[in-house]
Amino acid sequence: MSSIYWLTNVRLDSGFEEDEDGVIHTRSQICHLLIEAGKIMNILPADQPLLTDLPRRDANYRLALPSFVEKHIHLDKTYMGYGWKSCKPVKSLVERLDFEAKENLLMQDTVRQRAEGMLAFISSAGATHVRTHVNIDPYVGLKHLEEVRLALEAYSDKLTYEIVAFPQHGLMRSQSVALMRQAMKEGATLVGGLDPGGIDGDIEKSLALLMEIAVEANADIDLHSHDPAELGLATMKRLAVMTEEAHYQNRVAVSHAFALGDVPIEEANETIDSFSSLGISIISTVLINRQIPPLPLLHQKGVPVALGCDGFYDSWFPFRNGDILDKANRFVERYTWIDEPSLTEALGFITGGKTTLDRSGNRVWPAVGDEASLVLVEASCSAETVARRSKRSAVMFHGNIVHGSI
Repeated sequence: MSSIYWLTNVRLDSGFEEDEDGVIHTRSQICHLLIEAGKIMNILPADQPLLTDLPRRDANYRLALPSFVEKHIHLDKTYMGYGWKSCKPVKSLVERLDFEAKENLLMQDTVRQRAEGMLAFISSAGATHVRTHVNIDPYVGLKHLEEVRLALEAYSDKLTYEIVAFPQHGLMRSQSVALMRQAMKEGATLVGGLDPGGIDGDIEKSLALLMEIAVEANADIDLHSHDPAELGLATMKRLAVMTEEAHYQNRVAVSHAFALGDVPIEEANETIDSFSSLGISIISTVLINRQIPPLPLLHQKGVPVALGCDGFYDSWFPFRNGDILDKANRFVERYTWIDEPSLTEALGFITGGKTTLDRSGNRVWPAVGDEASLVLVEASCSAETVARRSKRSAVMFHGNIVHGSI
């Protein structure tokens, strides 16, 4: 495709309006977008003459949305591309970890194949950025990191990525500190952790090692916190203190953070407020089988919130399909975000914070100078897309069509 062209007849959200019953609807506008060197360099209403000799690509009145961000996935765990496998029931997290360790060894030769199978679907569903966790442990060493990195490099013309070095079997429990340090030198870009209390058995020492590795590598942190109630809350409180001491504001994420949903909100508020002030983000998979953090309250208080598919079709669960739009849909259903502004706002949880309109209905995306990474959708507006999980007809990355067609 030419490095400069007009993407014509693109539908864009343009504002909110109320009907006689006070129900808010989204207006849209048909526009032409000038794409140059992977960016949106001009936006013209389609009712104005387009006088140009440049190539044109007709979007055929499909809705454009900012492309999606998959913020929490495990590319090395999936069965994608491996054939059908259901899961073995277990009685505890430790039993699941032990079973996974054995299975990973049996499937080690197919890590890249399976990762690419997952990436093919994620990319076709509209994601142009992926944050993946990769097991780092004495069982697989750095093999998963190497294979996942190769899979991601094969998709570098379709998406950008981050790799979290993840001590799935516990940083201390599996004695993986040296391996984690080595992973940060061989392609991992973030430092991960797992349940300093419930798995490592020492909140203070486990978090101190996590922070030490991150500071040494000048890398951000993404900590899995499954620990419930008081144990998980104690971990997050201590993490907040260490974040401030290390001057790591806006560089730390907590994935799952179940404890914030387990304890009374009055007890969680102090931690939520500290996360807001320190820029500690929460990444959730919007589970339906247990309590999760109060995501709307976190968002309201200024805590960055993002969604991810986590593992899907793997040794943990045989469910789901890796479509991040499904997570946004589950979010709005779970929290009854049913009106137009709320549905529009929910899009931001799967786009890295980008929405088409602000709460007042002013268009904020796209703007001149924005990256031309977008999804063309068969829907009238972004609210309909989130509510109905609308069909995606094309995905663009840096101005190039990487899936579908126009």
